[in-house]
Amino acid sequence: MTLKQRIISMMEQRDVAPMSVTEWAEHLNMTSSDDFLLLQNTLKELEEDVEVVLSKKDRYILAEEAGVMKGTLSIHPKGFGFVDVQVGEDVYVSSNNMLDAMHKDEVIVRVNPSKEKLRDGEIIKVLKRNTQSIVGTMKTVKGKLWFIPTDERLKDKVIFKGGPSMKLVDGHMVVAKVTAYEPSIKVEAVRILGHENDPGVDVLSILLEKGIEPKFPQEVIDQANTYGESVDDLGQRRDLRDQMIITIDGEDAKDLDDAISIERIENGYRLGVHIADVSHYVTENSPLDIEAYHRGTSVYVVDRVVPMLPHVLSNGLCSLNPHVDRYAISCVMEIDSAGEVTDYQIFPSVICSKYRMTYTKVNQMIDEDKASLNEYAEIVDMVNIMHECSLILRSRRDKLGSIDFEMDEAKIIIDDKGQIKDIQKRERFEAEKLIEDFMVLANECVARHTKWGHIPSLYRVHESPTKKKMQAFAKMASIMGYRLKGSLEDIHPTVLQKVLRHFEGDEKFPVISKLMLRSMQKAAYDPSPIGHFGLGLEDYTHFTSPIRRYPDLVVHRMLRKYVFDTSNFDKMSADEARLVDIAKQSSEKERNAVDAEREVEDMKKAEYMEKHVGMTAYGVISSVTKFGFFVELENTIEGLV
Repeated sequence: MTLKQRIISMMEQRDVAPMSVTEWAEHLNMTSSDDFLLLQNTLKELEEDVEVVLSKKDRYILAEEAGVMKGTLSIHPKGFGFVDVQVGEDVYVSSNNMLDAMHKDEVIVRVNPSKEKLRDGEIIKVLKRNTQSIVGTMKTVKGKLWFIPTDERLKDKVIFKGGPSMKLVDGHMVVAKVTAYEPSIKVEAVRILGHENDPGVDVLSILLEKGIEPKFPQEVIDQANTYGESVDDLGQRRDLRDQMIITIDGEDAKDLDDAISIERIENGYRLGVHIADVSHYVTENSPLDIEAYHRGTSVYVVDRVVPMLPHVLSNGLCSLNPHVDRYAISCVMEIDSAGEVTDYQIFPSVICSKYRMTYTKVNQMIDEDKASLNEYAEIVDMVNIMHECSLILRSRRDKLGSIDFEMDEAKIIIDDKGQIKDIQKRERFEAEKLIEDFMVLANECVARHTKWGHIPSLYRVHESPTKKKMQAFAKMASIMGYRLKGSLEDIHPTVLQKVLRHFEGDEKFPVISKLMLRSMQKAAYDPSPIGHFGLGLEDYTHFTSPIRRYPDLVVHRMLRKYVFDTSNFDKMSADEARLVDIAKQSSEKERNAVDAEREVEDMKKAEYMEKHVGMTAYGVISSVTKFGFFVELENTIEGLV
């Protein structure tokens, strides 16, 4: 046990009263000059980590007992904010108690002792600034050119300086670097994105505002270009190139992470999920790896993809394109008639995809479209077996309590000038579902393997909803005609699954589904396998998308280090410590990407509706607030009434 752990353990177990550094030294018999210096530094580190705080009487107490916590601040455009402290409810912070913190900063917040339902507090220190640049538009006001931040939270709070030799004009969208945070936010223009009416500039401005940079550093491009265009050395890989392996993805997808093989066997099915072996190319601590860590994920917005890896890898050498040899990591599972995995193998392989199938084509085959059946006669039986197996897997997950919210997603269609043409509801049929079924099973299988093998890894975790959120949801469900039974303290996913089943086919379904989703905790990444509530699974990870998600790449790397090669066990402790940081970073980057995608989608939806002012449309009331109610139209657009 380290000195830090000893001190925290003693404080948590109430073995000692609050003590000063001198009293701690006597208590721990650390009175020599070297020991005393070590103790001082250790207590200082515990303070910096916000695990302990120094009281007014210069005695150390647990930070949590003092109501002092570390978290990330989210500021509402109206000025107030909430600090996500990871433990318990978020802490409300009024605009008067912000200190000089900005949106997304990491802060220390002191919670006020109160019996009110809403925890409130004040920010006492900014630990880390997460805004390095600000995007805005140059506007002429009373004959003078002003920088107007696109983020409403920064309105009237920024002192702007034009960049050297920059000729700024009205309508220019500009990236400005923050040069000072206090006493005022000072920024200097570093990049002109273009005019606000130029195609794509609106989307680019949102991406850059979120810190999502489409361009790669040159050293990253250089490393990606060193690998050539083909695979040569098979090494210890299993050669699966003669097997019938296919990919199924969307028509526009170019980064093909996953491929499938399947056959009937005596006791059920043998399903192969073959995933691009990105870890072969993106080696640890290389320029590619460092850049992928900082990006965390690929970002998909209406008119572009900002990839985690350069296109030469994401769409080329790593992508499981048809009729070319590709390195993969394969998870081959034997599945019985109940959908249980009875045996499995995980190994490095080389594959050659025989068909690049689309969801549309596979759906047509499942629906017995004659033209599609004739065109793909060679794999008709394979598709039938896949569909058969997927239904069994879905039934198993259903029994475990997997919750399918069936939330409608928008498909935004734009022209080559970036102008929106139409918005439709994205359809999800059997082909999409069967690929999801297979990916979920492979993720579960790999998670079990790393967990029971005590291998350092990352897990995709989803904690059960809080009692407070469940009480609020139960109240709404009761108003809508359904009474939740049993305790709300430790609710099982099957209870919520029954709620959705009750409303299935009812016009209230979209509303109850959305309310339930809002009552859920956010899924995240964690080095500990604490389970996935929404899927009803004890073990779950993300293994199947290493081209576009950094955690998947890390899981592959851990398999390579500790399963395929057993000579790295001396590195376990270092990896376990590193995974804590990777989990936090990956969760943050995922949330940031989702925020960017939603903001772009909302912007394009608003643009679309500008052309339909005065139109009468059918919609469903999706939520009610004190200031009105929201209506969702059939094409997923939501508006306030």
